[in-house]
This record gives sequence, structure tokens and C-alpha cells, in this order.
Amino acid sequence: MRHDRGVSDDRPTDSTSHETDEQGLDSALNSGDESATPVETPPDGSEPAAASVATAAPKPLRTSMLVTIALVVLALDLVTKIAAVRWIQPGNPVEIIGDVVTLRLVRNPGAAFSMATGMTWLLTIVAVCVVIAVIRIGRTLRSPLWALGLGLVLGGALGNLIDRFFRAPGPLQGHVVDFVSVGWWPVFNVADSSIVCGAIMLVVLTLFGFEPNGERVRSTKDDADTKSAGRE
Repeated sequence: MRHDRGVSDDRPTDSTSHETDEQGLDSALNSGDESATPVETPPDGSEPAAASVATAAPKPLRTSMLVTIALVVLALDLVTKIAAVRWIQPGNPVEIIGDVVTLRLVRNPGAAFSMATGMTWLLTIVAVCVVIAVIRIGRTLRSPLWALGLGLVLGGALGNLIDRFFRAPGPLQGHVVDFVSVGWWPVFNVADSSIVCGAIMLVVLTLFGFEPNGERVRSTKDDADTKSAGRE
């Protein structure tokens, strides 16, 4: 209060207020408070990505599964062939379901279902190549479906290959034992059925993009659909 009873003006001037604001702003900018650091947010509104992403663990190898399936098929093929040679007389089929399904002993010099009967030695070489190729793929196999398909092919190929080497008339010329006859279909054995089923399965897996390493190949159309869905 002044002596003349007038009200004194104690408020700071505009210049003083402006300098104080600038000093406070500089102090805030120069301070080491990390909470003042802005966090960038992705444009889609999702949470910010973590600084480090853990690498996904690789799928386990399926080599043991492939070998197990192949051994089961091989054992089943050998046992049934031995039983067929022992109990079925050539030219005297055993009826299972009338004349439709019978057990008929046949010595086959050709491929599955009695095809290529005049190329026994070539079929033996082809079977050896198939076995080697399956084993090479099986060393890095991670898909259980591929393990099943390749196991069926490997077991069947080994079953017929044993006949090629150890049955008459001699090595690389041995005749395969066939004994299952269904209607008009050529006589076959367990190994033939295993090879055909396994091959069909592998073709289907390839057509649908399933790889031996356990991954699935995405088509261009799938990628386009995924991108369009992400934009929405």
C-alpha cells in the first residue's frame, strides 16, 4: 500500500513473465527425465514392437519317424511274402471274398502291378536310386506328413529290392513275390501298395505347398489376400 492509499502494482511485467517461461521450457528440454521422451506409436494404433524378438525354435527332425515307418512296412512285407510262398500253391488261389478277392501266388519280374516285366535289372537300379534319394531327404526332414509318405515309399522300395537281390533267378534279376488279387487289378503285394500310397501322398503334399522342412509355400494369391486384409 502506498501512503496515498493507492494500490501498488506488484505484478511482473510482460517481459519478465516471458523470460521466466523460456527458462522453464529450456530446463524441461535439457533435463535428463526419460519420461519426457515421446514414444512413437505405429500408424495402425497397435502397441509398439518389442526391441528384440525371440527367434522361433526350429521344428524337430522327423528322421526317426521315417525310419520307423519304413521298418514297419518292410517287416510286414517280408512276413507276408514268406507266408505266401509257404502256404499258397502256384495255380491254386485261396478265395477270401469269392472270386473278387483272392490270394494268388505270382512271381513278378517287372515293376509294381506286373508292369515292365522285361526290364528287371533297370527296375532294380531305379529302386536303389529311390532308396538313396529318400535317405538324403530324410536327413533334413521336419514334416510329419512327409515322413509318413517317404516312409511308405522307402519301406516298399526296400521290400521289393530285397526280392530283386535274393530271390531266383539271381541278383538284380530276382522276381518279386506278389500274392494279393482284387478283381481285375493286377496281382500285388504289401510293398506295391505302400509305394503307391506314399507316392500319392507326396504328390498331394506338393500340390498343396507343404515342404519337407515343415513349412508351407504361400501362393501369390494368398499373399495378396493377406496384404489386403492388413490394409483393412
